[in-house]
Amino acid sequence: MNSTNTYEANYQKLLLLMQQSKISSLSQLSEVSEVSQWQLNRLLVGLVLKMPIEVILKLSKVLQVSPEELLTQFCENKSFLNSVKDIKTSPTKNTTGELENLKKEYQNLQQKLTQQREILQQEFQKSSLQVLESWLLQWPTAAVVAKKNPQLSAVKLLPLVKPITELLKQWNVETNASVGEKVPYDPQIHELLEGSGEVQPGDLVMVRYLGYCQGETLLYRAKVSPVKQEIEN
Repeated sequence: MNSTNTYEANYQKLLLLMQQSKISSLSQLSEVSEVSQWQLNRLLVGLVLKMPIEVILKLSKVLQVSPEELLTQFCENKSFLNSVKDIKTSPTKNTTGELENLKKEYQNLQQKLTQQREILQQEFQKSSLQVLESWLLQWPTAAVVAKKNPQLSAVKLLPLVKPITELLKQWNVETNASVGEKVPYDPQIHELLEGSGEVQPGDLVMVRYLGYCQGETLLYRAKVSPVKQEIEN
């Protein structure tokens, strides 16, 4: 389930719980439960296991559901859900003991998730370094040679940048134009260089510095200057 679907699904679940508790809005829920809007948003985007157990207890009290039920509804981790099912929620049982068991299980899972995140980060760094190996080994030497020989053509250094280009390609990072290209100005993906003056959307501009996007996400806007300024200069 992608982030948008997760948010919508969790919002509907939370809305139903709020209606049952006669709470009309997220702001009211935040005020009554003394849980910040930021924590509520974490709940909605599927990060319930990263929320402090104290926050879970506050929300469960205000929404009039057990902590176990709250976690079951908003957690997608099957191993944790299985462990939650083993904890009885009958009011005739030792509630304090049950909450302590839940808290321990919750903390254990958080620790496991942290370890998994560290392992994934290490694997990511390792794979990235493998792609950049030739650049790491050759670029420092090439830089020293270039400093000693100012006459060395920069074109000869371009092949050394290929690993970086390959890495960006693997990450689905693309440029939205080429340096020197003349394109219609779009304030959504372009940024005017300082001192460029006023430019209207659709006016012709020249790309000075590349912009980047990853899939449909804009990372950096391309820096541009008006074409008329280029002609005048």
